[in-house]
Parts: sequence; structure tokens; C-alpha cells
Amino acid sequence: MVKVLAIGGSGGMGRFAVREMLLCESIESVVVADVNAQSAASFAFDCGERVSSLGLDVTDPVALRNALQGIDVVVNTSGPFFKFAVPILEACIENKSHYFDICDDWEPTEEMLKLDQKAVEAGITAIIGLGASPGITNFLGLFALKELDDVESIYTGWHIGGAKPEAESSQTKVSAAMMHGVQQMTGSVKIFRKGQEEMVDPLKGLKLDYPGRGVFDVRIFGHPEAITFPHHYPAIKDSLNVCHGGESGLFLIRTILTLVNWGLVTKSRAAAWLQWLESRPQTEDSVVKDISLPPIYALAVGVKDGQRVSVGVSFSADTENILADLGMGMATGIPLAMGVRMLAEGKIDKKGVMAPEAGYIDPETFIPEVLRAFSGLRSQGLKSVNEVLEISVKF
Repeated sequence: MVKVLAIGGSGGMGRFAVREMLLCESIESVVVADVNAQSAASFAFDCGERVSSLGLDVTDPVALRNALQGIDVVVNTSGPFFKFAVPILEACIENKSHYFDICDDWEPTEEMLKLDQKAVEAGITAIIGLGASPGITNFLGLFALKELDDVESIYTGWHIGGAKPEAESSQTKVSAAMMHGVQQMTGSVKIFRKGQEEMVDPLKGLKLDYPGRGVFDVRIFGHPEAITFPHHYPAIKDSLNVCHGGESGLFLIRTILTLVNWGLVTKSRAAAWLQWLESRPQTEDSVVKDISLPPIYALAVGVKDGQRVSVGVSFSADTENILADLGMGMATGIPLAMGVRMLAEGKIDKKGVMAPEAGYIDPETFIPEVLRAFSGLRSQGLKSVNEVLEISVKF
């Protein structure tokens, strides 16, 4: 039986992860830890007797160390991750507690991967970025890689307006998601190109040729997938995460971000402005323009049977209908909880720090399980991956 500490567990993402974990009989108890102690206590009470609460400021190393005592697995949904991810993982390694998160910043991802040997020596499993993007996108990329004999390039992508924030959360100020967005759309972000790390301007435009759909304008967005794929698959020469959509509001967004880069506006203020922009009703125009590109996908380019091939992997139309109504909390929290459940049930035993595509989570099982939870069809038989994915190939 496993005891879990859910850091940020009463937040917009953490709530969904906690509720999903409670469906697993191998999880004995969950401690909901949050800087908002009142929110943590209220949510824990609603969850039942297996759940307790703890007011926790993760920037206090002594309090964090005390919170980890007797804990088998830490589930971290406390953002922004560029501030909190690395010290929390380091504390878990020290305490020999397994670690899962939904980290969506490339900078801490890079630093956490460097802790792999320490995690191995501590005997812990640390799976980072197990949400929607990163997370599900990594698995789509893994399916694309498996279609090729040799891989040269990998792209993960999504519609920038597709994620709906959760109204219910412990956060009372600017959301961590918005702080993440500002962080990854200002300064420079890291990608892999021609086998080399490269720092580029975020939101830089490029053309993407998606098999069977056409050529689309997309923009570079700083994200862990660009870092983790070449880490786990060194033969990859190009690795980028891209976004599309939102063109109607792009001028205003870029103006705000330019003010940040010039030092005239703080990142917190910019995040507040972007949060206000996102709260406004979305126009039909911003949705319709890009419906031909999948809302979430991966694209791999390489060689198969001696021919140059590109492979796009997205969800089937029926599955996209399920995903369309999801908020960010469910889309991110449920995959995270599924990973913890697999560890608790002994289905993940690899030690070290790894991203979802490392190969130690079986995507053939994971993806259908997550989709069944999304749709609420827990009592029905699992569909096969072939039924829920659309794989497009272009020679």
C-alpha cells in the first residue's frame, strides 16, 4: 500500500489527480498539501477519510522535509515549475520518495534529468511531465517514432486556445499556468536543431507539413518535449514543440511580451494581463481558422523501408469529441494519477529520472486507460489504441 503526498493537491490540476488516485485500491492514503491551508483542508474533507490535509510552503526546506516523512510517492502539481520543481525533486531523492509531476517548463526539466543517477542511487522512480502536454503529447510522439526505422525529427504540437482553465482552484492570485506561459514566451527557449542545442526566440513562425492535411503555420513554444525526446533518443536531430491558433490576439500578446523583454513590465503583471485576455469570450474566427490541424498531435520525420517518411499521430475524430470538453485540470491531472496508479500496482519499476516517452510506461495500456477515465466509461472494456488514434503517413 502506498502513501501519497499531493503538493498543490487542492489546485486546479491537483484536485483531479487526487480524486483519480483515490479510485486505486493500492493507494492507502493521500495528504493534500497546499500553501492555501484552508483550501487544502476543505478539499481533503470532501474527499473522505483516506485524505488528510497539510498547509505547506514548499520554499521552506525544513517544512518540506518534514512533510515527506513516511511518504512513498510525491505528486507535484505546484507551479510555476521553473521555481519549485527542482528543489522538490531533490528533497524526494534525499527522502527516497518516488516523484511524479506535470512540469511544463523546459529549464527545470533539463536540471531534473541531470539528477538521474542520484535518483537511481536512491532507488526512486521520478517521472516528470506526465500531464497533457507534456505527457500525452510524448506518448503520441512515441507512437510516431515506432512507425519509423530511423528518426530525424520530432514535433509535438497543440492548439494554443484548446486548454480551458479550471474555475475551482486554491490559487487566489495570478495562475501558475499564466506565469508558465509568460516564462516560455519571453527571452529565449531551447530547441534541438541539426543535432545541436539551440536558443531561439519563442513564437518564431515556421511551416509544418502534416501528412494528409497540408502545410500549416505554427510557432515555437518553449516546452519540455523539445528537451526530453533527444535526451532519451540521441539519434534525433531536430526536436521542437510548436503551437498554432490564436492569431487574432497574437499582436496584443506579443506587445505585452515585448514590454517584459524590455524590462518595462514584470512577468507577474504580464501574466495577469494574459489571464484577463483568456477570460474574454473566444471569437468564432480564432477557432475556425485552424481546425484542419489536430488540436493535439505529434509528427515524426525519418526513414522507413529505405524511403523518407513523415508520420503524424493524433486522436480519432470520436476521441477528439471527448477531449474537446475537457478543462486543463482533467486533461492534466488524470494522466498524472494514472502514472501513480501504475507505480502503486507494480507496473512501473524503472529507477531514475525520466520523461513519459522513455519507454517504461506502456502507451498501449496507458492511453486507452486515460481516455476511458476522460469519458467516464470506467466500467466498459478498453478500446485498443488503433481505435482511438489516427496515424497518417506521407512518403
